[in-house]
Amino acid sequence: MIDFSETICAIATGPGKGAISIIRISGTKAKSIVSNMFTPASKSSVWMNQANTFHYGTITKQNKIIDDVLVSVFTAPKSYTGEDTIEINCHASLYIQNEILKMLIDAGARLANPGEFTMRAYFNGKLDLSQAEAVADILASSTEASHTLAMSQMKGGYAAELQELRKALLHFLAMLELELDFSEEEVEFADRNELQTLVVEIMQRVSKLLQSFELGNAIKHGIPVCIVGEPNVGKSTLLNVILNEDKAIVSEIPGTTRDIIEDSLVINGVTFRFIDTAGIRETSDTIERMGIDRTFQKIEQASFVLLLVDATAPLQSIKNHIKEIKTRISATQKIIVVINKIDVATDLQLEQHCNDMLSEHLSEQDSIVCISAKKKQNIQQLIDILVGDVQYDTISQHDAIVTNIRHFEALQHAHTALEHVLHGLETKLSNDLVSLELRQVLHHIGSITGNISNDEMLGHIFENFCIGK
Repeated sequence: MIDFSETICAIATGPGKGAISIIRISGTKAKSIVSNMFTPASKSSVWMNQANTFHYGTITKQNKIIDDVLVSVFTAPKSYTGEDTIEINCHASLYIQNEILKMLIDAGARLANPGEFTMRAYFNGKLDLSQAEAVADILASSTEASHTLAMSQMKGGYAAELQELRKALLHFLAMLELELDFSEEEVEFADRNELQTLVVEIMQRVSKLLQSFELGNAIKHGIPVCIVGEPNVGKSTLLNVILNEDKAIVSEIPGTTRDIIEDSLVINGVTFRFIDTAGIRETSDTIERMGIDRTFQKIEQASFVLLLVDATAPLQSIKNHIKEIKTRISATQKIIVVINKIDVATDLQLEQHCNDMLSEHLSEQDSIVCISAKKKQNIQQLIDILVGDVQYDTISQHDAIVTNIRHFEALQHAHTALEHVLHGLETKLSNDLVSLELRQVLHHIGSITGNISNDEMLGHIFENFCIGK
């Protein structure tokens, strides 16, 4: 998949106007190619052999100065790719960048493919596969929370934990297969009870990683918050207030919102995706019915459901809405009952609605907040509940949190294979069949870190990287 004899080059900085651009060159010929076009100001002939150094000088082409540059030198294996690597810091003129690239290509380098620098780092053992994927997540991170999770994975995250588990399983697999070689002597090398205890422990640890995916994926892509309720309870008004812009049309005419309106907002370092939906009611209008169907789809996908109700509505009506939403969500989803229009409600209605009278229909994780979207009352209280429930502040770069769907699926398969191993041990299945299931566990765990990989999978992972990384 990679010809390591080729030297690659690419612009490593993003497009657009700027002061400085970085051109990266990596491969066995990196130093010799650059030495033919770079003249250091110090006139030193050994500059290229001085690892981890910067050198000021000029790039020249046929005795014509192209630019004054800074050249950084990284010598294999102590570089990002594990190969000899040169980085040319030049002025960010398109002409200068293109001229230097042309000179590099004419001298024997070729343009790098997307993600090829990181792919070489992976093949040269500088990163495992999960860390390589984290590089793309770091580049894509736009909030403190997503950056924290990407850095956790980049620094090893749960990869080290998986390697530890894999090593323990490999030991038992070796012992089981050794027994097969001595099957006639009925020699036992692997302690079945010890293996069973280990399998149960690993299943618990894998389950914990699987459970972390919901939070990790939500932080990475934005936490979906679905605003639902009957027509005219103020859903679009609330969306506009939260986003501080007129995103949705507000009207007293019921059924104004017939499609999904969505926008994102970063709050305290976490991206929330607020989704305004069609009002839930019985209707014969085909288009409005389609919008309501989409509302129910979004409810199922949301981490938070903001059930917006009218403070002037009967208490029993509100309870019925809560019951209906409860039948459509999972145990991990949270409901925040948002009682709107408190500015027009009577004191008796507020006393009935904005207290614990509704809590009997809610779980401990659910909340109630009374607001006026029109008057912008208690909006911050609602936002505080959202941010507090995410509990992002408890996450550190050392936490094992799964954010990658490929890793999640591999862990699911590993957990299933572990169940088969455990069942085999409990039913005294033959060694060869237990070994087969153990190999499946090792395969799925190894595929996360790259102990087991194939060209198709690697191509899919790296094809979405930017060129130059």
